Amino acid sequence: MFKKCSSISLFGFLLIISVGLFSCKSKFEKLKASNDYQKKYQEGIKYYNKKDYSRALALFDDLIQRYRGREEAELLFFNYAYANYFLKDYTSAGYHFKNFADTYPNSSRAEECRYMSAYCAYLEAPNATLDQTNTLQSIDKLQLFINLYPKSTRVAEASKLIQNLRDRLEVKSYENAKLYLTIGDYKSAVIAFRNSMRDFPDTKYAEEMEFLTIQAQYMYAKNSLETKQEERFQEAIDAFNEFKEKYPSSQYLKQAEALSRQCQNSIQNVKKYLANMDNEQKAFKKQVEQEKSKQTQATQDIKTP
Repeated sequence: MFKKCSSISLFGFLLIISVGLFSCKSKFEKLKASNDYQKKYQEGIKYYNKKDYSRALALFDDLIQRYRGREEAELLFFNYAYANYFLKDYTSAGYHFKNFADTYPNSSRAEECRYMSAYCAYLEAPNATLDQTNTLQSIDKLQLFINLYPKSTRVAEASKLIQNLRDRLEVKSYENAKLYLTIGDYKSAVIAFRNSMRDFPDTKYAEEMEFLTIQAQYMYAKNSLETKQEERFQEAIDAFNEFKEKYPSSQYLKQAEALSRQCQNSIQNVKKYLANMDNEQKAFKKQVEQEKSKQTQATQDIKTP
């Protein structure tokens, strides 16, 4: 008997909860389907203030076009952008923050929205292992904010974000150059290392990249045609001399010196090889000329009576 009563009580409790939830949902759905836009606006603001951003956004979606140009529109558009932001839809939020700043340039909220638009772009920027197109766009947006509001209290934070993004680009540039070296595309590696150091003159990877440039140049020369090796090995030696002057106490100095010696030895070897090839070609040419001369003489002897 006791178990039966307990089961009934539990069923009744669950039924009450289910009815309550259904009623709440039904009330919201009725509001959303209604044409009482003033009520939607008021309830949407309430949901927003309660941090129920999904319901707030659902109601705001029905109001955006209808409230355009009205007095309440500014707060509605402002909250609409933030609702997207709090729901982590940074693409939509960034668009609506920018739209707010463009629509209400004289609003006290315009500066905040311009910054938030740039900040959403920052949040969307990928890590250093991925394509950095969005990172460059984010830097442009943050820089635009600084240019528009040079006295803003947010300038310091925007500058910090820009530096963070540039650090990502620096890492990406460094890793791309190393990838060329890893896959054996030595010419591209040399170019990529030099471009990276040109684009990021203060990079923390400078010492390593200059050493890797010597290594890549050595491998590029080693895998070249013999006729081009001397010039390319010499370029590696020149890179080593610059490296040694710039980093006399480098952790890579011994390895770099070893590469330089290999380059010097390779130059001597290739010179000998080319000299031998030249001598062989001259000897072969001389032999051909002698054979030709003999044939010519033989032909003349036959013709002479």
